[in-house]
Amino acid sequence: MNEAEYFEKSMARLEEIVGKLEGGALTLGESIALYKEGAELTEKCRAAINEAKLAVTAAEGAQE
Repeated sequence: MNEAEYFEKSMARLEEIVGKLEGGALTLGESIALYKEGAELTEKCRAAINEAKLAVTAAEGAQE
């Protein structure tokens, strides 16, 4: 799986997690576990976005 596919799957999973948490039908333990999973996915997605920004900035600098 390439970075783009991983990012898209992570974002889809985050949306799923948010939906479940907002639904309110989970136990406290389930909510905490999903929150932790969501926090980890969020950090990984942020890192991927930051890497992409750096690559774009580097590419723009190379064109000048």
